[in-house]
Amino acid sequence: MTIAEVSKKYGLSVDTLRYYEKAGLIPPVNRKENGIRDYTEQDCGWVEFIKCMRAAGLSIEVLRQYIELYARGNRTLQKRKSLLVAERDRLKERIGQMQQTLKRLNYKISVYEQKITACEKKLLK
Repeated sequence: MTIAEVSKKYGLSVDTLRYYEKAGLIPPVNRKENGIRDYTEQDCGWVEFIKCMRAAGLSIEVLRQYIELYARGNRTLQKRKSLLVAERDRLKERIGQMQQTLKRLNYKISVYEQKITACEKKLLK
């Protein structure tokens, strides 16, 4: 796949894909004779993984650590797991905070709905 196709498939800009490659978050992508990137299924798997982890809030630095550990092979399984567990715990905390924010927003919206309803009733009299 070309970089444009991968960009469209995953909803990432071409610049973002180039950055991920330059930052070492995805392995160097093979190129055709004319220099155009040629993404394999494995490359796309890395793109999908990085996109998912970034959406979950993992920093570039944490992802670099993970990729570095991954490159060292099975002897780093426990370290990789620990890193992901810590990130999961941070995500759960953020989700809890967001749920509280959602409750507060819903409350404020309901207050406004009540006020709007009361104003509309006055207008109809």
